[in-house]
Amino acid sequence: MSSITITLPEAQAMRLSDFARRLNVTPEELARVGVDDLLARPDDAFERAVKRVLRKNAELYRRLA
Repeated sequence: MSSITITLPEAQAMRLSDFARRLNVTPEELARVGVDDLLARPDDAFERAVKRVLRKNAELYRRLA
């Protein structure tokens, strides 16, 4: 596993710590979950391409169903 260090403004660090405390996790765990969530989302260009292909081929898919 790799390690990354980030610098946060004091206000953000405090908000992260407070939020993590309310969820009963460490700030590091909370940040890791946030990064996981961000990376799990398909990017906008991919999503637009998928929608365009589905729209373009909707009639074909209807007939094949």
